[in-house]
Amino acid sequence: MEYNLLKTRIDAGVSIVTISRPEAMNALNSEFFSEFNDFLSTIEKNEQVKVLVITGDGKSFVAGADISELVNMNYEKARCFSKLGQDTFSRLESLKIPVIAAVNGYALGGGCELAMACDIRVVSRNAKFGQPEVQLGLIPGYAGTQRFSRLAGLGNALYAMMSGDMINAEEALRMGLAQKIVEPDKLMEEVLNLAKKMAANGSQAVMKAKEITRRGFDKTVKEGSELETEAFSKLFDYPSTKEGLKAFLEKRKPNW
Repeated sequence: MEYNLLKTRIDAGVSIVTISRPEAMNALNSEFFSEFNDFLSTIEKNEQVKVLVITGDGKSFVAGADISELVNMNYEKARCFSKLGQDTFSRLESLKIPVIAAVNGYALGGGCELAMACDIRVVSRNAKFGQPEVQLGLIPGYAGTQRFSRLAGLGNALYAMMSGDMINAEEALRMGLAQKIVEPDKLMEEVLNLAKKMAANGSQAVMKAKEITRRGFDKTVKEGSELETEAFSKLFDYPSTKEGLKAFLEKRKPNW
């Protein structure tokens, strides 16, 4: 599929996708979801890709959903559009590999929801998060009401969604929405260094770390610990684990 709204490249096992609709501040529309789902299908099949990085073109990560598409929706169309966004972001969240959001600017509405569906958010110092849907008489539609509270706590989520206020990088870091703040001109360099560090680790171990942490998040500590024990044990059946342990004892880099 040829993409109009996505720019893609692969560098040392890291896939970088840039949402490129700068004239609309990268607002999400039906065409985006069609392209992005096709892109996810290629990533799911490509075993050479170890990490996915998502960023935006211009001064925005994603400034929200496309209001010009929303304005004429009725109940049925809105339901389908919400479900499309939720299913797409759930699919992104469920990827086996780590997903890093490089938040270069505005991450508002659907853009904040997209960032929250990623595993890690590294943000520019001028990044702005927010769920301003109430200012349009709406609420988040792509599971923002659910992910925000899980990432940043109930009070922070309610504050953001009921006020519609924008949240700067420092506040995002304090809340837990962001994991690291970087100067704007260093953002992609920092993110790619992190992504390549992840890609250089044992891929089965990295994927298991993601899988078990996510699967155990809503379980009891006991249930989650049982998942961990099973996954930890199974890794000893992989040649990569044996190579990693052997390389450590021999004081050399693993040959994955």
